[in-house]
Amino acid sequence: MVETFKITGNWEVQSRELKKIFSQLTLADLKYNSGKEDELLARLQRKLNKERDEVISFIKSVNSKKVYTLRF
Repeated sequence: MVETFKITGNWEVQSRELKKIFSQLTLADLKYNSGKEDELLARLQRKLNKERDEVISFIKSVNSKKVYTLRF
């Protein structure tokens, strides 16, 4: 079963933090429209070559300010 995921907090701040971690991300990759989390996650999965749960973990870690060292 696919985890339901909702963006919480300030996405503008979170997206800037993700861009710092993953310099290959573009503004288009990080564009988020309310209620369109699945579209955002799919773009990030493709761009980062990561699984959905990994992308969700990255977003949650940035949101909680617990940014971990990520393995590429």
